[in-house]
Amino acid sequence: MPKLLDSINQANDIKKIDQRDHDKLAEEIRSFLIQNVSKTGGHLASNLGVVELTMALHLFLGFPQDKLVWDVGHQAYVHKVLTGRKELFSSLRQIDGLSGFPKREESQCDSFDTGHSSTAISAALGLVKARDLSGGSNKVVAVLGDGALTGGMAFEALNNAGRLKTNFIIVLNDNNMSISENVGGLANYLGKLRTSSGYTGFKENMESTLNQMPGVGKVLVEKLKRSKDAIKYFMLPSMFFEDMGLTYIGPIDGHNISQMLMAFDAASRAKKAVVVHVITKKGKGYQLAENYPARFHSVEPFDIKSGASLREDKTPSYTKTFSDAMIRLARENKKVVAITAAMPFGTGLYDFKKQFPDRFFDVGIAEQHAVTFAAGFAMGGYKPVVAIYSTFLQRAYDQIIHDVCINGLPVVFAIDRAGISGRDGKTHQGTFDLSFLSHIPNLLVMAPKNKYELEEMLRYAVDYNGPVAIRYPKGDAYTGLADHQAPIEYGKAEKLMEGTDVAILAVGSMVKTGVEVVEVLAAQGITPTLINARFVSPIDKEILEELFEKHKLIVTLEENVKSGGYGQKVADYLCERDVRNVKFLNISVPDQFIEHGGVNELHQRFGLDPQSIVNRIIEML
Repeated sequence: MPKLLDSINQANDIKKIDQRDHDKLAEEIRSFLIQNVSKTGGHLASNLGVVELTMALHLFLGFPQDKLVWDVGHQAYVHKVLTGRKELFSSLRQIDGLSGFPKREESQCDSFDTGHSSTAISAALGLVKARDLSGGSNKVVAVLGDGALTGGMAFEALNNAGRLKTNFIIVLNDNNMSISENVGGLANYLGKLRTSSGYTGFKENMESTLNQMPGVGKVLVEKLKRSKDAIKYFMLPSMFFEDMGLTYIGPIDGHNISQMLMAFDAASRAKKAVVVHVITKKGKGYQLAENYPARFHSVEPFDIKSGASLREDKTPSYTKTFSDAMIRLARENKKVVAITAAMPFGTGLYDFKKQFPDRFFDVGIAEQHAVTFAAGFAMGGYKPVVAIYSTFLQRAYDQIIHDVCINGLPVVFAIDRAGISGRDGKTHQGTFDLSFLSHIPNLLVMAPKNKYELEEMLRYAVDYNGPVAIRYPKGDAYTGLADHQAPIEYGKAEKLMEGTDVAILAVGSMVKTGVEVVEVLAAQGITPTLINARFVSPIDKEILEELFEKHKLIVTLEENVKSGGYGQKVADYLCERDVRNVKFLNISVPDQFIEHGGVNELHQRFGLDPQSIVNRIIEML
């Protein structure tokens, strides 16, 4: 028997499906997602939770004329299936394959490239005003999760949207989760709205009773509708959205397509911004994902029956190394506290939370607040460690400068997913942190060469009386060079191998690559010096002076864009010293956004793999 999904080959094909078959189509989409993501990896639980919501939106909207903006975007797999991209799912998140996030290059139906939270309302609001100024009539819808409302940017956009005199629909997909459980006052408020059935039932029963009264019933209903705020204020704890000037509809069952279509139709008639609040279940349709939504938020290839990862190598990750080191430091020092922005699992702080609940702080999706909150903690005599992914730390740039570094406060930034992080693509690569951090006065910027050095750098950072940033990559922690562990000294690099002619200075994750480069060159009769840079700010000028005297070629290796990176700092010093008898080779990430793919594949593509580096060195020599 042919599948309903076989008839979905381009945008708007879903409208040809009989309404009685919508539940069967939803079931087929869930099966399709589970089968494909189990092979490629990807974001599973969030997509399983929005199947009916996405179907309802596609039944309501006409693509590509109408505009749909997904907040974060990792939940847009169903949208991709319904816009003619299901045949590409075998290449999901693979190099040159289907992106795991909305991407305008892939389809006209993707209105905005997204990857960070709390941006959808702002972007969609811009599309609304562009539509109005152009005299258009298309619909614009923003979809965001309840976790996105912990981000300040979403509030700024809601405040702006409250003044609209034209239609704009904001769908609040409420599953009581961002990646982990939501925290804070807004989460509590939404929890009250979810359980406000007393208000909803009271209103519906009252209207039904009054409508049956001959003569006066309908008149009374209309009068009561005009005074609906009085009922809402009486029955609900507050009317947050209405007070901001937005109409609120909900909560609605986010797995009931007909209910959502009625709500969207009603919302589309308003000449203002409307919030449609839908309740969904993250991971719906796959019991393991329903039971463990955080674990199945983003997965590697896995066995569908057991849910177990198919990844064979169980080498401890840098994230796990950080997690264990934080627990040891907290036991030794009662002033150590940990802060994360809605990522206790991703940053490795969940185990810290279990052991030190009073010293763990999840501020929600609010990186700016996390940094200034840490500054206040440091001012109060504590040692805050702020664990944030490199790509998300970009959002707190002003707070790092203004609130931490100008004040010279002892805040430690533990920067996970630094460098090329892989399959989440250009919105998630951590290739800019050295550039936007290493020029800030008062801030030490460090990168460990291996597992053991990350542990020692954390200890050094906690003991240091000033701001420190430590950046480390996603994935397995390098355990080589265990016998090369000189004590960490302020601004000092570490000499790992002594050689002649070529000096290689490697930053963090590229030290492992440097070791492999040295081995290949040695087989060809070239014996380089290998330096572990350790510090990107300040750079070790003394060791540079020594290298200039003894080598013909200086090579820098880093997983950061060229502009503003470590190599550029070394090149600047070469120019300042007017060193003319030494060649220089800067091997870094090109100044561009890096697409999705495996880390090794991307290294090869951009010349960061050992053989490509060897070839360039030999060419220079």
